[in-house]
Amino acid sequence: MYDLHTHSQISDGTQSLDELVGEIATTGLTGFALTDHDTTAGWQRAGQLAEHFGLDFLPGMEVSCSGQGVSVHLLSYMHDPQDTALLTEISRARESRVGRAQRMVQLLAEDYPLTWEAVQDHTHEGATVGRPHIADALVAAGVVANRSEVFETILTARSKYYVPHYAVDPVQAVSLVRAAGGVPVMAHPRAVARGRVASEELILAMIDAGLAGLEVYHRDNGPEDRTWLLQVAKEYDLLVTGSSDYHGAGKPNRLGENATDRETVARIREQAR
Repeated sequence: MYDLHTHSQISDGTQSLDELVGEIATTGLTGFALTDHDTTAGWQRAGQLAEHFGLDFLPGMEVSCSGQGVSVHLLSYMHDPQDTALLTEISRARESRVGRAQRMVQLLAEDYPLTWEAVQDHTHEGATVGRPHIADALVAAGVVANRSEVFETILTARSKYYVPHYAVDPVQAVSLVRAAGGVPVMAHPRAVARGRVASEELILAMIDAGLAGLEVYHRDNGPEDRTWLLQVAKEYDLLVTGSSDYHGAGKPNRLGENATDRETVARIREQAR
């Protein structure tokens, strides 16, 4: 079995690649995908570590998207990391995240003991700066107990501290991933606890653009939503994946708590160019 949604310190995970892959090797998983946000910087090292531990490695990335006023995440597997069009979009998103994070810290500092320097202490060189790093700084300052509490209270999308950032339209993102030779799978499509989710209309538009699959088995998709997603996947012949969305100590999610079978991973590879 494979865990196709994991994060390292290169984005918003709490572990180095060495620590992450070393832990994966203890789980009994056959393989994994590294899907750091809007970056492929960890692919080479993750591949080396996978070979060292006898694991099968699937290169991936989680693309930040926004459509119809809703945040959407798209998992891209095995795309060309040098594809100009896709690189342009993720670079724009990464740059936007920095200004957005700085503005959120300014707003938070009016009510909490928080500085930009403190947030930077929780990022690593080349990391995609985001709300998780702000959350870690708030935890370190004693404002809240853990990341989960921060996202349930202070840093919700409805919070007065929330600032949006640029993100590519999800339909366009699907097309860009396909054009880059990759295989696009929609991450946690019904994560209603996080806020508004993509409408059926938007999901169908993504399917028309070339969406390959749905991450059905994820802790943030409830039982009824999983049933609906499975029906959609069957009707449109989509891949069905399961993943942990592991972030180390940043979230309660555990490696391999949801997983994807070998046959589905083979189908992903067949679709990649």
